Amino acid sequence: MSKHEPPSQQKPNIDLDTHIFLLKRSRKIRAHIVHMLHKANASHIGSCFSTVDILNVLYSGIIRVTPNSIHSSQRDRFIMSKGHAAAAVYATLCETGFLDINWLVRYCQNEAPLGGHITANVPGVEVSTGSLGHGLSIGCGMAIDGRSEYRQYRVFVLMSDGECDEGSVWEAALFAPYHNLENLTIIIDYNKIQSFDRVENVLELEPFADKWKSFGWAVREIDGHNLQDIKKTLENVPFEKGKPSCIIAHTTKGKGVSFMENKVEWHYKSPTKEQLEMSLKELGIEYEN
Repeated sequence: MSKHEPPSQQKPNIDLDTHIFLLKRSRKIRAHIVHMLHKANASHIGSCFSTVDILNVLYSGIIRVTPNSIHSSQRDRFIMSKGHAAAAVYATLCETGFLDINWLVRYCQNEAPLGGHITANVPGVEVSTGSLGHGLSIGCGMAIDGRSEYRQYRVFVLMSDGECDEGSVWEAALFAPYHNLENLTIIIDYNKIQSFDRVENVLELEPFADKWKSFGWAVREIDGHNLQDIKKTLENVPFEKGKPSCIIAHTTKGKGVSFMENKVEWHYKSPTKEQLEMSLKELGIEYEN
């Protein structure tokens, strides 16, 4: 199928077996996360949970990289620009064969390889991130390199909505269309909550999609927890020839555990033992580690 076929010729929705598999894996990834953050007494569980379904689908065959090809010059690149959601990436890498589960047990511990923000030199991680606003700029550089004769890979960058308060984001947003980086796709986790308040109360982003369009991006808005919607959209990037693609994924902070959903405080809170048990019960997961 051509990348540029019209929507009427896009790939069909995922089959029932694949959908059930992805639903179960999203629950397992969330179970890993809540266990990791409880054990490490760490934060950002709300930010992690809102990205899980996106990450799950990305690593279900969208990103052309495997545990055996992490050093291939032709591999697709993924950058988690909202580096504080590190646990979500590590848990996904575990569930997709890049990391052993024993790595997760030592998350955010002294001298352990998995830091509280995304850390390079971890199998499957391209760059360290944490200071918001850097990922898209790095992605632009990688995308330019990926257009060369010998490197035909694609670049995917997952960003946060609050991150879009950073000026460096908009410098890169101008740069990518100017250089026709159609091998670059960004996914914005639009959960509408920042560190201490709702996005609209900190710095209003709307009209969000129109801003990206005006900068020259091809834009799609999706339900960031609808696995079929996510997969169908990602399978059809680039959306327009010669343009970078922007996916605005409408998500829920803390998605998957009812008492965390859409709550500002779960940006920084760490789950207690009781909350861990409540979360695992709600997710339907028995967790042994």
